[in-house]
Amino acid sequence: MSNLLVFVEQREGCVSAVTKEVLSAGAALAKELGVEIHALVLGDKGIGSSSIELTDYGADQIFLAEHPELNVYLGENFASVIVSAIEAGNYRAVMFPATAMGKDLAPRVTAGLDTVMATDVTQVEVIEGGLEITRPIFGGKVLAKMKFTAFPAVISVRPNVFPPEKNSGAGHINKIEVSLPFTEGLSVEIIENLGRQNLDVSEAKSVVSGGRGMKDPDNWKLLEELRDALGPEAALGASRAVVDTGWRPHGEQVGQTGKTIAPKLYFAVGISGAVQHLAGMRTAQTIVAINKDADAPIFGVADYGIVGDAMEILPRLTEIISELNAGE
Repeated sequence: MSNLLVFVEQREGCVSAVTKEVLSAGAALAKELGVEIHALVLGDKGIGSSSIELTDYGADQIFLAEHPELNVYLGENFASVIVSAIEAGNYRAVMFPATAMGKDLAPRVTAGLDTVMATDVTQVEVIEGGLEITRPIFGGKVLAKMKFTAFPAVISVRPNVFPPEKNSGAGHINKIEVSLPFTEGLSVEIIENLGRQNLDVSEAKSVVSGGRGMKDPDNWKLLEELRDALGPEAALGASRAVVDTGWRPHGEQVGQTGKTIAPKLYFAVGISGAVQHLAGMRTAQTIVAINKDADAPIFGVADYGIVGDAMEILPRLTEIISELNAGE
């Protein structure tokens, strides 16, 4: 029977948290189907250092595609290598994290294989020996169930839905030959960020998000100060309205059309709480809402709510948190 394959998203040898989630979900499926779960890692030479961690989350076979040009993400090159690896194997499904990279790669791979794809999946089940997925549609108001009839199926999995569970796999390592379509005449410029690196909101333990209630993009420095006070594992987020106006980059957007997150602590500042935003953050362990409107929907899901002007509340809140951290 056909095996399952998971694309491993990594940076400098560090496997992303969402990859562990996808690999864990894939390992559970593979066990139920009685097949193996394989992991595919792309990167520069020496990328195999991440293989031990993949074994801890169930990988039976780990395929390494090493090439200097794979050190920097380029969709055409990555998709070409992945399609070749899939065609050389025997796979029922290929699973990607539904991250910015995964959302770019999955359609490319689907087109290259001339197969079918399901995106932003929140559940994968084995029904009567077949694969059935569940994914939200219409802004999360409806959950659609779909059963694959063409293979290999391409699946992108929503982050922070499946818990990462350690389940030791065989972990056999295999190196595969790499042939890239774009190597010559290609120049990639890497811009070094000399400031504080903002963590990906989907992997941060604390997230400080702002909405239109912040009034002006210049006021974002108040959110940055709160983020810094929370520590290095905190990140900035934003509502769709803010991203659409160009105040913040799309990578920070939390919600149905942005990123789904599950931090330990979530601050929603000046965010009304539209259903699309709630779909992306309501699984946070503790939600703190700050809004001038006492009737804002965000207070319906918040554990703690503060009614008032964020411009006055944020500096005082940041000061208190900084004092508490200094006393530890």
